[in-house]
Amino acid sequence: MTTPILFYGVPSGCSFGSIVALEWLQQPYRLCRIEMPEVVSSDAYRRINAVGETPTLSSNGELLSESMAVLNHIGARGIDRKLGFAQGTPEFDRLNRMLAFLNTSFFNAYAPLWYALEHGSDPAEKQALTAYARANVQKAHANLSAMLGGQPCLPGEHRTLADAYFIGIARWNEYHQVVDRNDYPNLQRLYEKLEADPAVAFAHAIEDERAAESAGGFVGEMPFEMALEELKP
Repeated sequence: MTTPILFYGVPSGCSFGSIVALEWLQQPYRLCRIEMPEVVSSDAYRRINAVGETPTLSSNGELLSESMAVLNHIGARGIDRKLGFAQGTPEFDRLNRMLAFLNTSFFNAYAPLWYALEHGSDPAEKQALTAYARANVQKAHANLSAMLGGQPCLPGEHRTLADAYFIGIARWNEYHQVVDRNDYPNLQRLYEKLEADPAVAFAHAIEDERAAESAGGFVGEMPFEMALEELKP
């Protein structure tokens, strides 16, 4: 059985959360860096992910894409660490609800901002996209803050896949500056707690190509071409 490979996107891909979750899992894994938009949209990458997005996880001969699917796969391997929960339990339902909110409302609120940053050359279009996104980002923050309440983590007492996914998306506000997270004290508290976590520090260092010290099961990074060779039938 080969060691799993996570194909992660830079700069600032939502695959950041999958790196954090793999660190928390404490099982061997490898990483493969995918530059966006150049490599992620290439024919070579579309051989392993038809929609040209990250993350993609190669595990046990299978290729798995979409953050929620990758995270739930990691969670199923980390039930003993309470990263995920057995399907059919109330804990699983609460976690899945939180992941779904992050994936639909929280993630998608930022989509117009990324489009405006990458494609919005017309000032009027950029202004309209930014105003639309600002309202959605504010609403998503308010709702998520209410869902978190006074709990230490999403969705309860112990860190889970939802916390890993949250921190990968929440940092996008540092680019776009559409909300002041201090207006949402519950989220600011969680953000600061996660930013101090060694797995999050590791994921930042990996993205920034700095010396990265794993506290989990990281066993090395491999070039994309080498990973493709390994994935050949």
